[in-house]
Amino acid sequence: MPDTKRKQKPTVSIIGAGRLGTTLAVALSRKGYSIESLVARHAQTARKAAGLLNGDTQALAAKQFNLLKPADLFLIATPDDQVASVAAELAKLDLDRKPAALHTSGALSAEVLSPLRKKGWSTGSIHPLVSVTDGVRAELRGAFWSLEGDKEASRIGKAIVDDLGGESFSIRSEDKPLYHAAAVMSAGNVVALFDVAIEMLVRCGLSRKTARGILQPLIASTVQNLETRDPVDALTGTFARGDIETVKLHIAALEKRKLSDATELYRLLGRRSLKLAKKKQPQISRILETDS
Repeated sequence: MPDTKRKQKPTVSIIGAGRLGTTLAVALSRKGYSIESLVARHAQTARKAAGLLNGDTQALAAKQFNLLKPADLFLIATPDDQVASVAAELAKLDLDRKPAALHTSGALSAEVLSPLRKKGWSTGSIHPLVSVTDGVRAELRGAFWSLEGDKEASRIGKAIVDDLGGESFSIRSEDKPLYHAAAVMSAGNVVALFDVAIEMLVRCGLSRKTARGILQPLIASTVQNLETRDPVDALTGTFARGDIETVKLHIAALEKRKLSDATELYRLLGRRSLKLAKKKQPQISRILETDS
């Protein structure tokens, strides 16, 4: 027997039509959610995002908050430093119902939506652990999402994640900054580290394009190892072997070419690599103590 008691999907308005906001609008629309409104800094940006949807979605500029249609859920997908001001503007709306609001910041908790909570709204946060570079082709299926906030907001967030084919987990409000720092460490900082490695190969005479092509399969194989192994077991190479002479050659080469960022990163991450290696091979000495 079908579940006739299943709640109808909430109507949604999205504040912020950047990469993530557009991605969510497209993905939710495809899953049968009615996207009532899209708000962007400029109306043209909102209209462009609304044009990707099937339906009559209202496109507004940020200064037109007072024209927002009523919705069951307001998703705030703006940069972090704009979330509080958006919450303050939404709190001014004269609505005949008490909707829910979820922001998509990884670092901020639901507390930033306190002006809405005080008005009787349900508030929380929903953050996808996925790198979004294209609002049209981004793939959310299989992504993990952190949820935080009050019971009703978390319920709505979980339903959205389920509909998008993802998996959700809960984070304590006070842990949001640390959680997000971990996400940055494993995504944005990896990109920066990859760029440093490209720079090193360019110094060897390769083009950036060639260097990128050479390193991509290597990093892909590392990610593949991490899919099935703990970092202790996935570590390979010089530090895993405790090869002190090779480490000395590496540092000398970096210092000779005055690659300061690469030298600092090599030493710092090398120490962490040694900690991992020692867990498996206690006999490995602290080979970077000679870094004076």
